[in-house]
Amino acid sequence: MAQVAKWQGRSVYGFTRPGDVATQAFARSLGATWAGGSDEMPPELLDAAIIFATVGELVPMALKALRKGGRVVCAGIHMSDIPSFPYRLLWEERQIASVANLTRKDGIEFLRIAPEVGIVTTTTTYRLDQANDALADLRAGKFDGAAVLVP
Repeated sequence: MAQVAKWQGRSVYGFTRPGDVATQAFARSLGATWAGGSDEMPPELLDAAIIFATVGELVPMALKALRKGGRVVCAGIHMSDIPSFPYRLLWEERQIASVANLTRKDGIEFLRIAPEVGIVTTTTTYRLDQANDALADLRAGKFDGAAVLVP
């Protein structure tokens, strides 16, 4: 995502687990303008935030980082409950939205521009019978990029 956004002329601010300097460096290597812990505020207010983590507690924190009219998008299939938060975080036309998945059209459009963008991927492979190990390593932050299951 960061690589496409940068190619489009947008700035990306990446948030990681607090203190995860390795993942913050990885985000910057992919084109993020800034990367810090989810407990930090970015150096400027954001137009939008996309939350891939399944942690509902991040929603109020993301709202705090938005400028007027900004939108927080929850991009996971599942998320823990969003805690109560003061209305002032939603005030000034801020929005919270969710997306369940991408459409076929989204995939085709991405594959069309990927060669122009010069997408660089980072993967760690696991045998299919190691799927639980892959999930555990993902949760523990033991690799950068994506896990790929192979037969």
